[in-house]
Amino acid sequence: MTVPSIASDDHSPLISPRFLYRVTAVAVSLAVLTVGISMAGRWYGESLAQAGHTASTQVTDIFIGQDHLRLPANVIRFETQRETGIAERADLYVTWPTLEGYTDQNRHLFNDVDHPENLIFLQISQSTMSRDMSGRLEPIYKHLFEGSPTPGPAGLSRHAMRKNSGYGDEVVFTAEMAGKAHYAVRCILPQSPALSTNADCQRDIHAGSDLVVLYRFSSQLLPQWQAIDKAVHDFVTAKLVTAP
Repeated sequence: MTVPSIASDDHSPLISPRFLYRVTAVAVSLAVLTVGISMAGRWYGESLAQAGHTASTQVTDIFIGQDHLRLPANVIRFETQRETGIAERADLYVTWPTLEGYTDQNRHLFNDVDHPENLIFLQISQSTMSRDMSGRLEPIYKHLFEGSPTPGPAGLSRHAMRKNSGYGDEVVFTAEMAGKAHYAVRCILPQSPALSTNADCQRDIHAGSDLVVLYRFSSQLLPQWQAIDKAVHDFVTAKLVTAP
């Protein structure tokens, strides 16, 4: 009986060079893929953290009606509005109380949804009404109040609105201001401070030649209503370019 020769099998390598080449190629490919994913993840993470913000302070000249605003890009909320030219409105956001735009140092203030009191939002557009919110208090809002006013924070009076007034669950806070029309702000108050948003309260004021500035803020900032109102007015006024 003939016995098959196995000498050649005894001396064959257990792992062929071709197999080693394939394993090495796969390992290199995986390493390259891992580095690529890491770099892409880092880029995406930074992009996500940026979330449409910009730290650029490049000057943007925006013309709304008869008024000319000169604004740094980092206070303008939307990228599409960060262009010099004629616009219907400008949407802004600034930190409170410093009134700063977005920077790499304060990015946490813009991304922290648990602390809406960090920011104030402004919308600047051409005025379509002759009266701002203070001016509408006597002819409109007062006729919609229900019951007696109750004390609010920092000298404010709280007024409930009639259920059929069209203002839903809103309340109006008012206060006297020396030498000025009464202060008025509309709010939808959260059930608890933890549920507060940066749009709990809104008030509009006139500025410039023909602008209305609608600004929104957290109800947690109501005790600072006087400082906020003055700061918003001064901020917008400082950004107006006066024609020679």
